[in-house]
Amino acid sequence: MMWNVEDFVRILLAILAGGAIGLEREFRDKAAGFRTLIFISAGAALFTVFSLHIGESYDPGRIAAGLVSGVGFLGAGVILRESGRVYGLTTAATIWFIAALGMGFGAGEYTLSFLMTGIGLVVLWFFPALEHRIDNIRDEREYEMTFAYRAEKIRSLETLVRQHRLRLIHKKHFKNGSEITCIWKTVGSPSQQEGFLEVLLQDGDIDSLRY
Repeated sequence: MMWNVEDFVRILLAILAGGAIGLEREFRDKAAGFRTLIFISAGAALFTVFSLHIGESYDPGRIAAGLVSGVGFLGAGVILRESGRVYGLTTAATIWFIAALGMGFGAGEYTLSFLMTGIGLVVLWFFPALEHRIDNIRDEREYEMTFAYRAEKIRSLETLVRQHRLRLIHKKHFKNGSEITCIWKTVGSPSQQEGFLEVLLQDGDIDSLRY
């Protein structure tokens, strides 16, 4: 197997791309940070260079396919589910993206790889602010309320939802003896949700409230 200067340049560029995106992940204290993404990018580039060199004896596409599958398992390891919420999806997607960049540099596709590195940096550095603004517009919450069953009480709570300009997207009712448990999922702005919650907390008819 004969190596040349361009092979090392490809791997070096993959390291630089992985390091650039890894700095952002390290800055935000994510599971896959600076060194991890450098190794992923460099490893993907190295596998790609290997596949090009041994392509006469083996199908290089099989090595690339195996790399994609392996990175998929690595990314799945950083996804966590806690309290009904999923964490780590962006980190997992970043790992997958970095591997693709490493393969691109390893294959000598410099223009597209540099372009996608820049796009990746823009998304990671500047899109969180946009995401935060969107979250301030739309907030989804679930409320679980238990109180003595009265049909008019349920209607009054539904009226309260509308008064706070919330949208009721899902509801369940469970009756147990003289009490009823309502599980409602609402959508609205954070300020609307907080106003609705404050009224619920002050409601003496509600025996228990989870949110």
